[in-house]
Amino acid sequence: MSTFGTHGNQFIYNDEPITLLSGAIHYFRVVPEYWEDRLRKLMAVGFNTVETYVAWNVHEPKEGTFVFDDIADLEAFVRLAGKLGLHVIVRPSPYICAEWEFGGLPAWLLENGDIRLRCADPAFLEKVDAYFDELLPRLVPLLCTNGGPIIAMQIENEYGSYGADATYLNYLKDGMIRRGIDVLLFTSDGPEVAMLRGGSVEGILATVNFGSRTREAFEILRNHQPEGPLMVMEFWDGWFDRWLGPHHTRPTAEIVTELEQMLELQASFNFYMFHGGTNFGFMNGANHVNHYEPTVNSYDYDAILSEDGQPTQTFFAVRQLLTERLGLTPPELPAPLPQKAYGRVELTQYAGLFEQAEQLSGKPIASIYPEPMEKVGQAYGFILYTTTIGDEHNGGKLILQEVRDRALIFADGKQIGLVNRWEDHPELILNVPTGSKVRLDILVENMGRINYGPLMRDRKGITEGIRVGNQFLHGWEITPLPLESLEGLNFASLKGHSDQSKTSKLHSKPRTGESYSQEAWGESEESQPGFYRGVFDVQDAADTFIRTEGWGKGVIWINGFLLSRYWQAGPTKTAYIPAPLLRQGENEIVVFELHRFGSVDGDLNVLPFVELTDKPDLG
Repeated sequence: MSTFGTHGNQFIYNDEPITLLSGAIHYFRVVPEYWEDRLRKLMAVGFNTVETYVAWNVHEPKEGTFVFDDIADLEAFVRLAGKLGLHVIVRPSPYICAEWEFGGLPAWLLENGDIRLRCADPAFLEKVDAYFDELLPRLVPLLCTNGGPIIAMQIENEYGSYGADATYLNYLKDGMIRRGIDVLLFTSDGPEVAMLRGGSVEGILATVNFGSRTREAFEILRNHQPEGPLMVMEFWDGWFDRWLGPHHTRPTAEIVTELEQMLELQASFNFYMFHGGTNFGFMNGANHVNHYEPTVNSYDYDAILSEDGQPTQTFFAVRQLLTERLGLTPPELPAPLPQKAYGRVELTQYAGLFEQAEQLSGKPIASIYPEPMEKVGQAYGFILYTTTIGDEHNGGKLILQEVRDRALIFADGKQIGLVNRWEDHPELILNVPTGSKVRLDILVENMGRINYGPLMRDRKGITEGIRVGNQFLHGWEITPLPLESLEGLNFASLKGHSDQSKTSKLHSKPRTGESYSQEAWGESEESQPGFYRGVFDVQDAADTFIRTEGWGKGVIWINGFLLSRYWQAGPTKTAYIPAPLLRQGENEIVVFELHRFGSVDGDLNVLPFVELTDKPDLG
């Protein structure tokens, strides 16, 4: 049993002053086999504490169904950190932001279109209570007051950036205490007066989040909270990447300068991130500043430990500074993990989406309107809307009202349009010959729910309706495609089938800037979404990276594990495959391509392929 708290302007651990030298590692962004490697590297830089968020949607993916194993084994992660001698800060807020899908909130909350998030709405609090009833008792034995490594826990997260409902914050605080959380509680907000006032709780330690202007930020905190230890709960040592944007990096010198100021002020800190890891599968979030901006799968963050666990120049500079200023003798770095280039893998089998949608999803749902994903019980992936229109709509303008987030439109199996949420709606004029009918298929991709700001009630799919001119179309079939499993697919060989094995020449590179139109992707009437499968052999498993040159946009699975999105738009050009996802002998890659493969060398007859390399390319 240990004690941790504050006295005056200091943190106190077992009656002795302590400065928290912390780094963030999110267990749900790192395969469990690598947790120890990442934690030992955190210790090797000189840190004494690890911080992690707890993502509600990881642990309750469906309402009432709780998951706490494998990559979601929070308790195992905390116990391992304690076994290694680290203190642990846990941030179990209902909301975490973190550039994570929906800021960690589960998508099923949005089935109720009237629910108000992150406030004292009884409908929201009821869901939080059910979650806390399952989560918090798991953490109580791991508190330092019970002999565990957890020294502090957070109430909500950056709440002053969203609201100012003191009733809500106190409800969370009281609920944590009532369920046995008796360690230090805190809040964290941006260093602005309105944020700190809106996000603070009376009698609870306030901390700040920032990436620069250390002295100014702490001065604002001190004016808000005259007494208490100075703590930056998130020191942003890098930044995240979004699709259609640049890859972010930060000079080592800037980070060292800010850290020097923290040490001079005897402040505690938490590097956000120490190690970013990966937004596996569909779990990336999105922001909405001027328009919708989805985050990439790599959460490298230009952190001091890279996405694949490599120490950076900044890592060694921070280690040297802490050693010199604090007289630390950090432990040695663990041996580097092997990386390997497995070379080209041909994808020799194919399954068309439209032909096999029912195998993946079951019978379509009949609906008057094209309902959003959440109304049909779907959280992530794609959703297909199908209807038939007559010649009365010939020459009419097809309008998808409120697309969330990217839609491909097909008429009798031929692509006629592409609608992006972040662009003006294109002119889509229908061609329906006299006396005939046309089948419309509209495939919508959920590219990640907004994780920060006032627009978080971000339902996916078609959220309002589909119309021709001002006339809404009714009578739809809805096929949810969460793609949680591909077991229903029947693949056919591409070899010997010229209609499928012939591929287009490499599409011209897309235009720079924000606009990526149908023309830029080299679309043709023959382009259809489909699954491509290939196998490769592994004798000695090592980390590797999958390059997707020649592909347009889609999703990758490794041995049935939903790995990553890819998009020629960049900046990310590779996806990280940790060695534990591979197996001895034959391994399977499946690529779901929304458009078509264009061979890198321009050969019309080359089979689709990917390249497994030993180096990342983050742009």
